[in-house]
Amino acid sequence: MHNALFLKNKLFIALSVTLGAFPGISLAMQAPLSDIEHLEVAGQRPGDHQQLGSAERLLGKQGVDFSAAGGMAALPVLNGMMGDRIKILVDGADVSAACANQMNPPLSYVSASQIRSVSVVAGVSPVSLGGDNIAGVIKVSSLVPRFGQSDSVQWEQGSLSAGWRSISHSQTYSASASASSKDLSFEYRGAFEDAESYRDGHGNRVTDTLFRAQNHSWLAAWQDEGQTLALKLTHQYIPFEGFANQYMDMTDNKGYGAQLNYDRKLASEGEFSAQLNWHLVQHKMGFFSDEKPGKMPMETEGSDYSYQLAWRLPESDGDVWLWGHEFFNQRLDDTWPAVPGSMMMGPMDYVNIQDGLRRRVALYGEWQHNFSPRWWLSSGVRFEYVTTNTGEVQPYSRMPVMGMPNPDAAAASTFNSSYRKQSDALLDATVLARYQGGDNWQLELGLARKNRAPNLYERYSWGRGVMASTMVGWFGDGNGYVGDINLRPETAHTLSLAYSYAGEDMQLGAAAWYSDIRDYIDVEVIGSFSRGGTDGSRNLLQFTNLDARLYGANLYVNYRLSEGQSGRWSVEAEATALRGERKDGSEPLYQIKPLETRLALAHRLGDWQTALEWQWVATKDEVDSRRLENTTDSYSLLNLESRITWQSLTLTLALNNLLGHYYQLPLGGVSVADYRNNKDAGFAPLAGAGRSLELSASYRF
Repeated sequence: MHNALFLKNKLFIALSVTLGAFPGISLAMQAPLSDIEHLEVAGQRPGDHQQLGSAERLLGKQGVDFSAAGGMAALPVLNGMMGDRIKILVDGADVSAACANQMNPPLSYVSASQIRSVSVVAGVSPVSLGGDNIAGVIKVSSLVPRFGQSDSVQWEQGSLSAGWRSISHSQTYSASASASSKDLSFEYRGAFEDAESYRDGHGNRVTDTLFRAQNHSWLAAWQDEGQTLALKLTHQYIPFEGFANQYMDMTDNKGYGAQLNYDRKLASEGEFSAQLNWHLVQHKMGFFSDEKPGKMPMETEGSDYSYQLAWRLPESDGDVWLWGHEFFNQRLDDTWPAVPGSMMMGPMDYVNIQDGLRRRVALYGEWQHNFSPRWWLSSGVRFEYVTTNTGEVQPYSRMPVMGMPNPDAAAASTFNSSYRKQSDALLDATVLARYQGGDNWQLELGLARKNRAPNLYERYSWGRGVMASTMVGWFGDGNGYVGDINLRPETAHTLSLAYSYAGEDMQLGAAAWYSDIRDYIDVEVIGSFSRGGTDGSRNLLQFTNLDARLYGANLYVNYRLSEGQSGRWSVEAEATALRGERKDGSEPLYQIKPLETRLALAHRLGDWQTALEWQWVATKDEVDSRRLENTTDSYSLLNLESRITWQSLTLTLALNNLLGHYYQLPLGGVSVADYRNNKDAGFAPLAGAGRSLELSASYRF
């Protein structure tokens, strides 16, 4: 992002990205009046190599909430909604999670050091940014072609970075290199991280949170005066990753991707772009550590193929038309190999999903218009046709188990005799209006109707036994999940309102939003079971449609205290409240974050930046009884970070949770790993990280 645009819209970035909770704000506030489709909210400066670790850490600093999972696989939360309700695009590619626990979500395939910029638009997102979502869109850009001025290919720049965290003894490394000429561009970015299980505020190990991961990406691009062609290749390898709030761990994940982009200038400043994407995932689950022992292999292979065609056509009166066509195709096979000699897991392979198919075809049109220097409007319509299907399945055995009826055998027979092909027609519509009241304040209104069709696991998970059903679910709650072939798509109607003021010394913003969701995919209790111990009770849940509402508000203030020879001193304050409930009976929805406030004192002197931040999260007492969600106590954290740049070297020192407070994660689910090691402890909430010293160094050459 250009510095001028960043400074002018700093408040608007904070409102739209900080908590990912306020629909539509980032669109109108970030883009030039007639050029909104090029919106980017920078998560870091273009080409910044200093961020290390998972993309979660970068987006977390932007304020996006996360539902805890593995070290590379936490699921982002916008407007109180997570998982597939958020459209996540990595360099424009739509990557599906190929796992019954969503252990390999889209953001796991890109590390923070690879990210050039992020765009977070919650709720009322334009139809041109993507469909099949009701919570919003997160766009991540990693490799963007950059061309030089010379006729021959010359070295541009490179970087090396390394970091260490005391709380998990993690080691993180990244590297990048680029070369270019006037018409050719080449770039590589890679990252590696190895971490032990972290420790909580009492100094105890948070069991089964260790992991090791590496991501690599390569880019080659060519351009002439009117067009650009780029090829991107990616590879990921995660040999192991612990999931404390799941019954299984990830024992291998290999991802391979290819992307071809073509951009061409048209007459009258128009543009045409085409993109072709392919991604293959080979995924295994099981057990690899004595922190959570066991034996049960699970193997999944998934592939995504998609293309996008887009036209940007400005008109002489300043209006802009955006037209597009998109196609997405997901294939999935999920098989659990038999364990030799096991009475429960054999003698046949358990086939969870066979030849699973999810296909989307989309058309959209969007119009942007300036009514006057003060009034701006964007409106669009998007139509998608979604089809899903899957083949026949089989249980481990069709015989009774230890003289008892085999629920999976009966469920497989019922599933195989069912008509499984489903189709859904989705119609999205969005209107965004902005009023520029003066040089320093704006008012924005957003309205949207958005839809999301069920994913393959929500529709086709069929097992009814305790072991089979508890292998499905990305919620970290220890319950068992069963799909429903006849699930209907979710339809959300969202209203948002935002006010912002940006003066010389102070920036102020307030925003509120409300979403009414018809056919929200939630759960109903169809049984219960006990995993053993003093309190091992869990529920058997089936995905179902019901009506829900979610709403929230945010207040943000940034005030410059002073600026002079001692540097620039400023203070930031923010508060966010969120509520989600089922409309029938007003029962709370799952994993709704309680009230959160933040107060930070920041100082900058030349290339030296320091920030002291205090974060307070209220008691979580609005919990989902169907999922047996735990309450969590209120807590506060004090974090200190200081960064200094000298020529090409940047050094960072951070102390997180400076006072070493113990706290439990309100969006962390339960610690299945601790329960497996001590069943009398029950399903306790997952604990957060204790005091941690973090050091990193980055060198650009």
